[in-house]
Amino acid sequence: MLKNLMSYFFVLSSVILPAQNISDSLMLSSIYKTSLLNGKAYDWLDYMTNQIGGRLSGSLNAERSVQWAKEELEDLELDKVWLQPVLVPKWVRGPKEFALIETEPGVTFNVPITALGGSVATPSVGLKAEVIEVQNFEELAVLGRENIDGKIVFFNRPMQADLISTFSAYGGCVNQRYDGAREASRYGAIGVIVRSMNLRMDDYPHTGAMSYGDQPVSQRIPAAAISTNAAEKLSNLLKIAPKLKFLFRQQCKQYEDVLSYNVIGEITGSEYPDEIILVGGHLDSWDIGDGAHDDGAGCVQSMEVLRLFKLLDYKPKRTLRVVLFMNEENGLRGGRKYAEVATSKGETHIFALESDAGGFSPRGFNFDTSDHEFAQVKSWKNLFKPYLIHYFEKGGSGADVGPLKTKTNVLAGLRPDSQRYFDHHHAATDTFEAVNKRELELGAATLTSLIYLYDNYGLVGGTPIDSQ
Repeated sequence: MLKNLMSYFFVLSSVILPAQNISDSLMLSSIYKTSLLNGKAYDWLDYMTNQIGGRLSGSLNAERSVQWAKEELEDLELDKVWLQPVLVPKWVRGPKEFALIETEPGVTFNVPITALGGSVATPSVGLKAEVIEVQNFEELAVLGRENIDGKIVFFNRPMQADLISTFSAYGGCVNQRYDGAREASRYGAIGVIVRSMNLRMDDYPHTGAMSYGDQPVSQRIPAAAISTNAAEKLSNLLKIAPKLKFLFRQQCKQYEDVLSYNVIGEITGSEYPDEIILVGGHLDSWDIGDGAHDDGAGCVQSMEVLRLFKLLDYKPKRTLRVVLFMNEENGLRGGRKYAEVATSKGETHIFALESDAGGFSPRGFNFDTSDHEFAQVKSWKNLFKPYLIHYFEKGGSGADVGPLKTKTNVLAGLRPDSQRYFDHHHAATDTFEAVNKRELELGAATLTSLIYLYDNYGLVGGTPIDSQ
């Protein structure tokens, strides 16, 4: 009897599983088809970048983007749309920065720079001094105060070009941007110039966050990024004129924190409403571009996930929530506030997916999860094969969803092709024209497909026992 029963279940499973695979394949096909033929992400991005523009936390444009996103989500007729208050820093760049290299009195070369986010200003007439070039913090220690005091430190460590992962190359040199001013000031430096985080040689300086930590305001020195072409020029000139001087002027200012918002919309689950699946990106951007790739693309793709499900008349089992986070770029206040509120409410997020790596062709995902849960992810790989999605690896997820991590849930990040991403990241070239419509729509469909699978199957371990 037991043998016959086991045979019955074997035959039954052999019939049901292929049917499930076929059903999932058909659903993914419908998702991609709808996104490519009837997508709205590109139009949304057009408005966000060309009608609103750069959306630095605490700025008027950031608040305009909050209201716009809320209205667009309400137009989707979701079950709920709301704003979540969060205090964010307000740093203002001020008038355009100016810089020049003086090789000898009367012989100067103008070079493009941009203040790093959070930097203090130079004196109103600018800051002029000799330059000391270094590759890393260890060189500062070797040179010591006797060689650095009263000078401008020039951090000139490039992104490592032979690394296929451009995010690994970025991670290998970004500390000079973030901590460079604080480290250099310990040796008496009066200013810092940092080579832009960019693999391409061009004339566009790339901004980004920097930090003074708990350093007293009186000890803080101004910091700016210099374009890659200009960095090479400065380095070459220093070899033949080591006593040259660099002058730069920036008039940025830090104000008191101001009130802003995360924008949230959801479709309530029909079977497991207390299990939340999140997809999101960050609404804020740097101010020198339009924030199209970073992270307008991620925002509109995340909004599109819920819109596609509505168009397909798909009724999710679990609660699907889109979150457009505020202040990822210079504080991560939105992501932390969201997790704080989720914890206080006892909410259970079984899966959270972030798109914050640009709007280029999707290649797959990184997953922050256990080996047990990752086994289920790998079982879905063949479903994505027709769409050239092949990258399913364990690794980091995303900065904004990171605070949601528990022992039982799964976090993930969309991984598009990254080879051109740092041409635009934090630069004036991060504009709508740099985003390809089809690539953006493929990314939206890829996000939606993974969300569908997690909604349909949940976690391998079932409902988590412990929440946030």
